[in-house]
Amino acid sequence: MARFLTEDHVRQLLPMDEALAQVEACFHALGTGQARNQPRRRIRLPDGMMHVMSAGDVGLGVFGHKVYTTTRRGARFLVTLYSTDDGRPLAVLEASLLGAIRTGAASGIATKYLASSDASVLGVLGTGRQAPTQIQAVCAVRPIERVLVYSRNAEKREAFAQEMAASLGIAVEAADSAQEAVASADVVAAITDSKRPVLAGAWLKPGAHVNAAGNNMLAEQELDVEVFRRAWLITTDSLEGAKLECGDLLAAVEPGSVQWEDVVEIGQVVAGRHPVDRPADAITVYESQGIAAEDLYAAVHVLRKAEAEGIGTELPF
Repeated sequence: MARFLTEDHVRQLLPMDEALAQVEACFHALGTGQARNQPRRRIRLPDGMMHVMSAGDVGLGVFGHKVYTTTRRGARFLVTLYSTDDGRPLAVLEASLLGAIRTGAASGIATKYLASSDASVLGVLGTGRQAPTQIQAVCAVRPIERVLVYSRNAEKREAFAQEMAASLGIAVEAADSAQEAVASADVVAAITDSKRPVLAGAWLKPGAHVNAAGNNMLAEQELDVEVFRRAWLITTDSLEGAKLECGDLLAAVEPGSVQWEDVVEIGQVVAGRHPVDRPADAITVYESQGIAAEDLYAAVHVLRKAEAEGIGTELPF
């Protein structure tokens, strides 16, 4: 019987430390070819969109896909898992929170491999539903002592800073501008849905690492081209997917500031196939589109814990 798991089950069964381990294993599997990932495809209608992305892993013995819809009334996410042995459905999971957690964890793993080991200041652009997990993940892999956050709404960013400070027990401050939020940051997280750049490369201090995780549409852009001109290393979760939907990189590739051949998949770094001997003043970038393989690893982990603890509802497939 397949198991149905809710958002509350995911919240209970997928703490950030475990999500980080699963996403790191996912990236390693992609880097070695154990996992296969299919980029997102979209169907557009006048009132909304359906987004479909899939992955499989021979080690896990599981295929999976995430399907979600976006309309004026919001977004709804489901992940479905299948056995690679006999094709039977294994689970259906509500996946809004799962997506936010694994997106944060992906930035955390990129930070673990690319950022300075003594990074202590985090700058965050964006205070929406995905911002908390970006902060949690980076704080889990680096000795962050201070977080500066900026969004356009002053009241919202002040409230967000207070909530995160209480949650993490470290200094979290609302900045008056995007530049102020990132100028002293060792790690920068851009987690917005902006169509125009919110982060200028000229603001970055030498040695900064940037996680760009907010956009996955070619018409949207969080980073200006100068970020990439200054970057010593540019990585992404899926090069195939980035060519289809990374507006940041497209804007840098079109004028010739970046060549696609210069962009490295993070799985190659995690698997040791692209060693990183990082100069102290090097700027590094991780472009996160969000891929199905991350959902697969996170969902399988949640399912296995749910089975062990007898959690969830059996579906009559």
